[in-house]
Amino acid sequence: MFDPVIAPSGTLLGLLQRGRGDGTLHALTAPRAEALAALNHCVLRDPRHDWQVENRSLYYARLYLDLNGELDAVEAHLFDPEDIVDTDESRTGLALAVLGHLASYGRRDALELLRRYAAHGSNWAWALDELALRDDDAGLRALAAPVLARFGTDPEGEAELATAVRDAFEPRPWRLWAEDPRESIATRVRAAQEAGCFDRWQRQMRPTGPRPGWSVRAVFEWAQQGMERGAALHVPAARCLVAVAGPEDRPEILQAARSGIDGARCTALRYLADSNDPAALDLIEIAVTDGTAPVLEAAVDAFERMRSVAAVDRARGWAQRPDALGAAAGRMLACRGGTQDRDLVLGALREAVRGEGPDAPTLWTLVDGAGRLGIACAAPVLRHIYRETASSHLRGRAARALAATDPSFATGFAVECLWDCEETTREIAARHAETGDTRVVERLRRLAADPAEEAEVQTAVRSRFGPDAALG
Repeated sequence: MFDPVIAPSGTLLGLLQRGRGDGTLHALTAPRAEALAALNHCVLRDPRHDWQVENRSLYYARLYLDLNGELDAVEAHLFDPEDIVDTDESRTGLALAVLGHLASYGRRDALELLRRYAAHGSNWAWALDELALRDDDAGLRALAAPVLARFGTDPEGEAELATAVRDAFEPRPWRLWAEDPRESIATRVRAAQEAGCFDRWQRQMRPTGPRPGWSVRAVFEWAQQGMERGAALHVPAARCLVAVAGPEDRPEILQAARSGIDGARCTALRYLADSNDPAALDLIEIAVTDGTAPVLEAAVDAFERMRSVAAVDRARGWAQRPDALGAAAGRMLACRGGTQDRDLVLGALREAVRGEGPDAPTLWTLVDGAGRLGIACAAPVLRHIYRETASSHLRGRAARALAATDPSFATGFAVECLWDCEETTREIAARHAETGDTRVVERLRRLAADPAEEAEVQTAVRSRFGPDAALG
């Protein structure tokens, strides 16, 4: 899947793609046709950079309800001939998840679309999982025959069926079908369930990797073998060293960390950092200077995991380095530094935004650090990140940091955050949004009554309805 093209943050489409609360608020005041066109664009062309982590489905489903939006465009997308060619679940997953939420809200057209797609679409397993949570037993039983017809009755087909049953996210349909009065269906499903359980047991009985009694050299060789076939094994290999290595092996490990082949060097650096070996920090600095790209990455990652006072002190000296180790030092101070490190963390935050933009991965930790350390001077940068980032998770972190650093948050961004796509962001807003705004009171009441809302959000909302809350 290609990276999505995100529209500017000041446009309706850009707001909706980001999942911002202002997206919903602007859509409700825009011409209905324009709002629906932007909404359909988002649902049919998933705007998330990480679609497996970021939330959008409930956000878009609620907007469909508010706009009383038709589902013709979603239907055309699901049953487009491209569905046969492009079977990647990212093409249809968001649309199916939106339909699932709409079905929960009582939209019969959404439920019927899910049923049709489960019977005929390429991403049928996702649709079936959505139905498993929302459909009645009769509706699910009606899908047994078309779903099973996807699998041949030869050994290969039965093996594929067993895999589908074993890997199903929601087991309810398969349990229903295993008790189906039609013997041809029940027999096949029960056999597939048994085969899946047996396969899982076999995999557990065939472990791979290090065994008790391995030497330090054998662990290093295993890590190198993994690197040569493209599998980074230095992290589990370092854990193996904890059980394998003794004091007499330290010279060999130090030598590997200084000049070993990549697999051994990455493993040794991780082991020494995790055990707070006094030589770890110097060896990490050397690895960043002369190591290959995998070694550099492993060294930086190992450093960031360190918790010692010595590591934090070293981070203060490295924080202004113009390389990956300097960036890691800034993140370490954001996580574990004290008030004396505010300027260094603020400098790292500004430099990251200036050099890499509002979606830089390093910002996640730095934004958290700005909030943890209460860096009031960071508020302008945090507001910029909040507005511009395409990551709804990073925006939520920025909102949390603004709540700790920006006195205007309660009457500003906190209000729109009540409509945000991420439940953690809505929770922050529910705790901070100024109730002098009538929209806030109305929204809090709606969230409290919405059965689809997350429990944490509703708990935060209820905390605002106490005897001293001015919500009347």
